[in-house]
Amino acid sequence: MTKQTALPTAPTRSESILRRRFRKFQRLKRGYWAAVTLASVYVVSFFLPVLASNTAIAVRYDGQYYFPGFRVYQAAEFGQVAIGEANYRELQRRFAQEASADWVLMPLYPYGPNESLLDQEGFPPHPPSPEHLLGTDDRGRDVLVRLAYGFNISLTFAVVVTLISFSLGTVVGAALGYLGGKVDLLGQRTIEIWASLPFLYTIIIVSSIVVPVSLPGRNQFLQPAFWLLVTLLSAFGWMGITYYVRGEFYREKARDYVGAAIAMGAAELTIMFKHILPNALTPVVSFAPFAVVANIGALVALDFLGFGLPAPTPSWGELIGQGMNNLSKWWLVFYPLGAVFVTLLLIVFIGEAVREAFDPKEFSRLR
Repeated sequence: MTKQTALPTAPTRSESILRRRFRKFQRLKRGYWAAVTLASVYVVSFFLPVLASNTAIAVRYDGQYYFPGFRVYQAAEFGQVAIGEANYRELQRRFAQEASADWVLMPLYPYGPNESLLDQEGFPPHPPSPEHLLGTDDRGRDVLVRLAYGFNISLTFAVVVTLISFSLGTVVGAALGYLGGKVDLLGQRTIEIWASLPFLYTIIIVSSIVVPVSLPGRNQFLQPAFWLLVTLLSAFGWMGITYYVRGEFYREKARDYVGAAIAMGAAELTIMFKHILPNALTPVVSFAPFAVVANIGALVALDFLGFGLPAPTPSWGELIGQGMNNLSKWWLVFYPLGAVFVTLLLIVFIGEAVREAFDPKEFSRLR
C-alpha cells in the first residue's frame, strides 16, 4: 500500500490593512449604520428636483409633450393668463376639472424651495398642515422643502471644504515633515502668521467688498457665492491638519522602508506620496468627519449672521434666524434645529467609528 502525500495548499492571500479597518468599522454598528443612513439620504437629496419641486416632471398639452426640467416654459404656452413661468399645480387642477386628456406629472411633494405660497388664508408663517407637513416660513415658503434642499447644500459644502482644506494641509504638512530644517521652520512661522488673521472679520470684509449674488435658474453649486465661501473657509481650514501630517512624516521618514527607498534611488516625491503618505493618513481619515461637522456648523453660523449664502438660497442658518425672530412659531425653531442636530449627531457617530477602526487595539469602548 503506497503512502499518499498531501498536496501543498495554495498560500492564502493576506488581508490588507485597509480591508481589516473596514471590517472593524462594520462591527461598530452605531457608526456603520449612521454612515449608511447619512449616505442614503445624501444620495436621495440629489434627486430632489423630481421629488420636491413646483416644476413639473412632464406635461402633455394639445397632443405635445413638454419637459420643464430641461427648459423654462412661460404660462402663455399652456393658455394661462399669468405672466412668467407656468404654474404647473394650477395647470394640473385645470386639466382635472376639465376632464381633459392632457395631464401634468408633478413631483411627489409639489412645492419649490423658493416658492412663496401666499394664496393661503392668513399671513405667513403658517403652522404644519396636511398640505405643508412642516409648515411655512415667514415668506410663505415650505419648510420641509427648504430643509431638504438645505441639507444637500450644507453637506456638499462641508465635504468640498473638507476635501480642499485637508488636501492642502496634507501637502503642506508632508513637505514640512519630510524636508525639515529651514523649510519646516519658515513654514511653521508662515502658518502661525496666517492663523493669526481673524476669520470672522475677514469674512465680513470680503462679503462687504464682493457682494455675493444668487443667479436665478442656476444650480446652487454653480453659484459664485457658494464657491466664494468654499474658498474662504478652505483658506482658513487647512492649518490644523498640517501639524498632524507633519508629525506623522517626521516619524515615518526614520523607518527602514524609507531608507530602502532612498537606497534604491526613488525620487523624493515618490517617497513622500507613494511610500510615506499611505502610512501617515490615519489622522487625516480620523479627523475628516469632525471637520465636516465643523464646516456645517460654520456655514449655519454664517447664514444665521447674514454673511453666508445669499437669499433665497435654502439655508438651515437662515431658517434658524427666522425661528429666533418668531419664537412663538414653534415649527420654525424645532425643525431646523432638529435637522442640524440629527445630521451632526450621525456624522459624530461616523467619526467615532472611523477613529476606533484606525485604532490598533482590537477591542474598543464602542463595541
